[in-house]
Amino acid sequence: MSDRRPGIRPRASLVRRLDISARLAVPVASTALLLLLLSAPLGLPGQAELQVAVALCCVFFWSLFRPGSMPPPTVFLLGLLGDLLGYAPPGVGVLSLLIVQGVALRWRRQLVRQGFGVVWLAFLGIAFGAAALAWIVTSLLEFRLLPPAAAMFQAVLTAGLYPPLAVLLTHAHQTVAEPDHA
Repeated sequence: MSDRRPGIRPRASLVRRLDISARLAVPVASTALLLLLLSAPLGLPGQAELQVAVALCCVFFWSLFRPGSMPPPTVFLLGLLGDLLGYAPPGVGVLSLLIVQGVALRWRRQLVRQGFGVVWLAFLGIAFGAAALAWIVTSLLEFRLLPPAAAMFQAVLTAGLYPPLAVLLTHAHQTVAEPDHA
């Protein structure tokens, strides 16, 4: 964000500060925009599951590679937005996203130094764990044991969506969302 070399520098102009702020907002704004887009009646098969998958992928990626741009209160609001736009009981998305963020932050030091394959394997476990958690919580809230097939579909969809979405998010991370390029 700022030049770390010693010396006196003029104060950043208003345009530069706005540009840096906009770049810092890219992770949250893009995730919210994708959630809103996927809540539109597009007629896609599995659209509700796709919305959950996109939210999990984005929160994991940005929490891992740009944690300062994805603070917990913002993740809570993204989960609330997803819950309000989706079909799951309120709170399930919030809980899932906050746990995914916590796990990503906990493993951040180890994962950012690894290649994509290791990061994806870690995300596979997180995707299946998040789907299992959502299935358990939803079953408890419904007072009946729901069929696990929907949770399995959710986990597989989320795990399969991560690689192509990670390519797009990595490109955004290195270009549009990079405050040092402001």
